[in-house]
Amino acid sequence: MSNLIYIGYYFKAKPLQPAVEILIAELGYAGFESFVETEEGVTAYIQKEEWREDVLEEIQILTSDEFEISFAFEEIEQTNWNAEWEKNFNPIVVDDVCAVRAPFHEKLDTEYDIIIEPKMSFGTGHHETTHMMIQHILKNDFEGKSVLDMGCGTGVLAILAEQKGASTIDAVDYDNWCYLNSIENVERNNCKSITVIEGDASILKGKYDIIIANINRNILMQDMEIYISCLNKNGKLFLSGFYNDDVPMIKAECEKHLLKFEEKLERNNWVSLKFLN
Repeated sequence: MSNLIYIGYYFKAKPLQPAVEILIAELGYAGFESFVETEEGVTAYIQKEEWREDVLEEIQILTSDEFEISFAFEEIEQTNWNAEWEKNFNPIVVDDVCAVRAPFHEKLDTEYDIIIEPKMSFGTGHHETTHMMIQHILKNDFEGKSVLDMGCGTGVLAILAEQKGASTIDAVDYDNWCYLNSIENVERNNCKSITVIEGDASILKGKYDIIIANINRNILMQDMEIYISCLNKNGKLFLSGFYNDDVPMIKAECEKHLLKFEEKLERNNWVSLKFLN
């Protein structure tokens, strides 16, 4: 697969909140897939092949009298992506026990420490969906479990699963850039139990005790039956990458396959769900 090229949009917003929260939600519906909040607003990224000249046409907040929003955009080449994220990427701590930081950040005093160099990959822990998935992993037993991290992005969730004691982890992403970046991050964190695989749900053949899928609503709905067929009896399925309005649709699809809904996390209208097989 060829590496993907992205278009980066740099938004400035006044007042900052709730403008940034609303803007991220509307951009997510428009096809933007990665966001970094800044001191002045938010930087958002969309794949060039998904971009069109009128991509912002239906973003209502841009024409709202309540907010003052300006933006610029540019094509992001992989060669300058490091500088792009480095100027925005600050370390995060989830629930006081898990730190996600870049190689140039000092180690923090947390039980779990993950070093990520995201480049163009999605999943630094800053986005709400990744943050909630980290919370799920922290709260659940992974000791000795077989795990699938579907749409692994940077590999951050797979890395935490190993740190939580998972015995084997398959980290899968269709994007060649994410695949290569996950391999780098797995090595950077001295992981021994993670296999990084390039592909989509069609390549899945094994069985897992736990499946993590942080993608988007349409892909989740499309591939749900495959995920569930790969889930062991009494297995756990964690889903994210969608909004609160999408929950009834996701729940109905899971319950159609006899999964039992157990927990919902919500963060700025983004949602993560836990199901039991």
